[in-house]
Amino acid sequence: MTDTPRPTIRDVARRAEVSIGTVSAVINNSGRPVAARTRERVLQAIADLGFEPSNAARSLKSRRISSIGFIVPDLGNAFFADVAEGIQLVLDQADFLLVLCLTWSDTAREEHYAHVLRTQRLDGVIYLSGTGRLSPSLQALASRGAMVFVDECLPGIDVPFISAQNRQGAAAMARHVLACGHRRLLLLGGPPGLWTSEQRLAGYHDACREQGLDPAHLPLIDGDYTERSGEQAAQQILAQPRHQWPTAVLCANDLMAIGLIRYCQQQGIAVPEVLSVTGFDDIPAAARISPPLTTVRQPGHEMGAAAAHLLLHRLGYLAAPPAREAFPATVMLRGSVREMEPGSGSRG
Repeated sequence: MTDTPRPTIRDVARRAEVSIGTVSAVINNSGRPVAARTRERVLQAIADLGFEPSNAARSLKSRRISSIGFIVPDLGNAFFADVAEGIQLVLDQADFLLVLCLTWSDTAREEHYAHVLRTQRLDGVIYLSGTGRLSPSLQALASRGAMVFVDECLPGIDVPFISAQNRQGAAAMARHVLACGHRRLLLLGGPPGLWTSEQRLAGYHDACREQGLDPAHLPLIDGDYTERSGEQAAQQILAQPRHQWPTAVLCANDLMAIGLIRYCQQQGIAVPEVLSVTGFDDIPAAARISPPLTTVRQPGHEMGAAAAHLLLHRLGYLAAPPAREAFPATVMLRGSVREMEPGSGSRG
């Protein structure tokens, strides 16, 4: 008994009723004009036959390696590292090279890498903004149509976006804190202007309105998603008279929550007995800190994989888009929030 022969590009062309050159143009994203209906017919034929283009052959023909750029603030944040791993897994399976560009949330570096990648022969770019600012080079890069945003999106630019349901997750977390009897809340937000910061803040506000609390009266400290900004927020809180301290701090990410908890503990302030704290992301350290952090989980690995899948689909290398482009954000209940005694959550 012999193995079934692998389908060839000729088989795809025959099934799609097009020329081999048209199939090649779709597979290689060569820039040759191919009508949308024809492209879809070719992609469907590829999917039906289970045809797998040889990336090695494409590389030999073009004398280059197929590659995808990933612009990201840093990998010190474990959530960003999870996203990168998800991207890498999909690109490995498709035989693509990942070009990693770390911006450290610096506007000039974001502009620099957008310019560099625009001038190179990369197949596409996955972009995770650390500033929320739209640069001319990024606009030019996006105009090629070979870009996907992940985790963060930018206003005024039409680019496909892989995200978690930040607003819903933040609202669910605030509802839990309020259900535990807390009314004296403080919000430690992310960098102003970032989509995730705005969505999480809006979610906290949604839940407060449901309970008759005016969000305008909730104290807010702007952080920058680092442990250091969590420590600085704790310093601001503890510098106030004790009767003015919040009973719970809702942090827009885990790193800030961890920094805040550690500083409080260094000052002899018990968490959650004196101050309850929540996070967002559910990085591995969230479950290991003492007390374990109550947080919102967003699946970075799956989001990164979906971003890579979506980009390869847009480039014509995968027939179908990813099954999901918006992922749930789930509350993870642990030990950093205590239930208040009746009447104690709003005591001044």
